[in-house]
Amino acid sequence: MERKLVIVRHAKSDWGVPGQDDFDRPLNQRGKRDAPVMGQRLRERSIRPDLVLASPAKRAAATARLIARELSYPEERIQWVQALYHCPAYMFEEVLAAAAIPDEVQTVFLFAHNPGITHFANETAPGLNIDNIPTCGMVGIAFDAPHWSDYATAAHKLLFFDYPKNQL
Repeated sequence: MERKLVIVRHAKSDWGVPGQDDFDRPLNQRGKRDAPVMGQRLRERSIRPDLVLASPAKRAAATARLIARELSYPEERIQWVQALYHCPAYMFEEVLAAAAIPDEVQTVFLFAHNPGITHFANETAPGLNIDNIPTCGMVGIAFDAPHWSDYATAAHKLLFFDYPKNQL
């Protein structure tokens, strides 16, 4: 079965409160504007999640909610995964394995942070070699496998790399 993984870096955050805890940093106005636009682009590609896993950090959670809303994915079904908060690249595969994703799930979205998300994308998406996934940037990956637990060993295909300032 063909499966899709869409990894999304949180949208632009607000640095306006000096000394604010990193976990609690919200989106700024540009981030609040960009996330729905990226959700619309996913809808235009006919890519909708069956499962959303997201870092619970305020900016990642807000990004997940805004994109989910554009794709008619119920907010209450978003699964908050603490391990996605500033995780290293290897943790993404561990999160996929630990989530015990049912076989009927075809498309999973992961919302997380740099630098781990960029490193993971470069390691797992053939032909992708980028220095930085911009805020609210997305990488779509396809693979053919009977189970999500096969992700690490399956052959991957880059479907797309998109970000708010990308002129389609």
